[in-house]
Amino acid sequence: MSGTVLINIVLVIALAIGSQWLGWRIRVPSILLLLIVGFLAGPVTQILPPEQLQGEWVFAFVSLAIGIILFEGGLNLRLSELRGVGQAVFNLVTVGVAVTAVLATIAARYVLEMPWEIAVILGSILTVTGPTVILPLIRHVRPSGRVNAIAKWEGITIDPVGAIVAVLVLEAVIVMHEYGADGGREGMLAPIIPSLEALMTTAAVSIGVSLLGGALMLFLLRRHLVPDYLQSSFALTVVVVVFALSNSLHEESGLFSVTIMGVFLANQSYVNVRSITKFKEDLQSLLIGCLFILLSARLDFDALTYFDARAFIFLGILIVVVRPVAVVLSSLRTKLNWKEQGFIAWLAPRGIVAAAVASLFSVRLEAVYGADAAGPLVPIVYMVIIGTVTVYGLTLQPVARLLGMADTNPQGILFLGAKIWVQNIAKAIQEQGIAVLLIDANERNIEQTQDHGLPAVVADALEEQVPDELDLSGIRRFMALTANDDTNSLAALRFKEVFGSGEVYQPAGPPLRPEASLIRVPTHMRGRSLFGGVYTAYDLERRFEAGGAIRTFGLTEPGSYEALEEKYGYELLLLFVVRGSNLLIHAEENGLVPQTGDTVIMMLPPFHLDEDMEDTTIFHDLLDDAFIIDYVIKVTPEHVIESVTKLLSQRVPESADRLAEGLRTGLQEESSILAPGVALLHMRLNKISRSELVIVRCEIPLELSHGNAPIEALAFFVSPEDDPAQHLRVQAHLAGRLGRRSLLPAWREAADEEELRAMLRAIKFEPVFG
Repeated sequence: MSGTVLINIVLVIALAIGSQWLGWRIRVPSILLLLIVGFLAGPVTQILPPEQLQGEWVFAFVSLAIGIILFEGGLNLRLSELRGVGQAVFNLVTVGVAVTAVLATIAARYVLEMPWEIAVILGSILTVTGPTVILPLIRHVRPSGRVNAIAKWEGITIDPVGAIVAVLVLEAVIVMHEYGADGGREGMLAPIIPSLEALMTTAAVSIGVSLLGGALMLFLLRRHLVPDYLQSSFALTVVVVVFALSNSLHEESGLFSVTIMGVFLANQSYVNVRSITKFKEDLQSLLIGCLFILLSARLDFDALTYFDARAFIFLGILIVVVRPVAVVLSSLRTKLNWKEQGFIAWLAPRGIVAAAVASLFSVRLEAVYGADAAGPLVPIVYMVIIGTVTVYGLTLQPVARLLGMADTNPQGILFLGAKIWVQNIAKAIQEQGIAVLLIDANERNIEQTQDHGLPAVVADALEEQVPDELDLSGIRRFMALTANDDTNSLAALRFKEVFGSGEVYQPAGPPLRPEASLIRVPTHMRGRSLFGGVYTAYDLERRFEAGGAIRTFGLTEPGSYEALEEKYGYELLLLFVVRGSNLLIHAEENGLVPQTGDTVIMMLPPFHLDEDMEDTTIFHDLLDDAFIIDYVIKVTPEHVIESVTKLLSQRVPESADRLAEGLRTGLQEESSILAPGVALLHMRLNKISRSELVIVRCEIPLELSHGNAPIEALAFFVSPEDDPAQHLRVQAHLAGRLGRRSLLPAWREAADEEELRAMLRAIKFEPVFG
């Protein structure tokens, strides 16, 4: 006997994991395969004999497993997500539950011809949706807007609420039966007071026990009284104890207790519960698989007789009538638009909680009403589970696309890091019509990013709730581009859970030093290496600051890419290829080769002067628009600073104080002196798109404090902070002209501003870089 039990346990686990793996492999919702495989293994093939899957131990295991699943779900609920959607979620788990229960009951009574007592219980059971199905669907579709948070909160919170409602309804029906529910006033009113007492008791017990269990966990973990390797096991023990204690104090209150405890732990800031969450996620997959295999294997062939035309009509009514009506009524006095309502109305798959509750209730109902009346309950619930999972699983993404709530082919990138060079890469991708989102803990970086028209959020990627709080609609990949390689690796490890290991990238790590060989991040803990696996984030940023501009080229003719390589040399760096509607990333191992018709996003070599960039034209335009100040009297440096800042403030959105500070600092630095009597000062500013220049001529040389020769010729220019290439090119042109020793005689002889411009324009340009 013990050998048979052992084999059955092994078979249940193997079938559970195998079915989920097969579902992932063939892209079919695993819940369908679990139900089918369980039914085949049970009544069809007798591999798992149904008669051996009976007894109280099955229902005890089912109840406990559901409690653990709901606790894990509660750990994923962040109260911050309720901003803007809290009313909608509240309505769905109150008004929506009531409307669903009433309409499903009426449909069960008149379509399935169930007795009112069984119909009302079926209606209450079908109020619960399946978070174990909803959450994977949401992750797959990645809808835009608020519906992501709404669907997740509804799916997780409605399970314990619906289960409690179902328990109350069951108790009310049994009490009514005991009072002789013959339609009389006494029979109808009899269950009201016991039901209200049961509801209040459930709430009191659940809140009290859950807070007690949560406080115990926080106390012990906060004081490090539980070692790291025991934290997950300890948490599981507390969950089981809380569930059992709550149920012993009041029947069926355990589900509510563990859910409240999960939400409580998820929203406290005293202890990091990430390791506990990860362990519960792994355990959840095993428990869900085993539950579905066990429950479906307990069915018998007689269950198939209930799958008739009436059952399918009932299923259709639930999908196209009951759910939409419930959502519409729940959306009253909320800010949900019709597209969001439509998406939520097409998302109500039933899952493991409905199956487990139906199985548990069927035993009690058969004892009270007999097998003939209670017999259809479990088969109908299973048929609804299979039907709703199939319909929603196969049609949710097309419906989301039809409503404009999801990208048909998401290609977007979530960037960690928002420095100027990352902003330029993101801008080039955005200009190709591809979604981008940048996150950074530095508020100034995010403010600059938003000023450049890029979506950005202040966030620490290492905080456990961040992946759940971001709007990832249209986003498919993650790139960690901070200057810290360890931060990039930790973030990549975190976001592999969101996007999968194949869609998470980071630059190459720093060169391996012998003394650091034991602490370097292992390869399997890193993202895929970017851009050939050669450049670190520091290398890329330094290259950009040296003028390595981000440029986009269309390969319109054969040989276009080869021509670019010949023009710019081996230092030309391929970043991305846009091929049709797909974004291809140059990773270390993929050997990406651009083709004719592609659009390529490149990083040019540092400060590469070329005809296509029209550097001379850029300088001449700058010179034509430059302010020129011609002093014929003696002035002080402060007088010059005041005059220059007053003129520049007319053209650039920067405060005069900051401009003055930049000028003052430049005048104090010896590096600003190009030649005796000549100085070149410069600043890079945010929020400007082109350079501006002020030229100052002093007939009586300007005396400086650091002992250099007095200044006769001074140029001060500002350039866009996000375009170092433009800055370096302008600087090169000015330095190449102003730095000549032959400049000052011609400078002194120029009669007016126009002659000064003409003289500078006539000087032959010889670059000092490149």
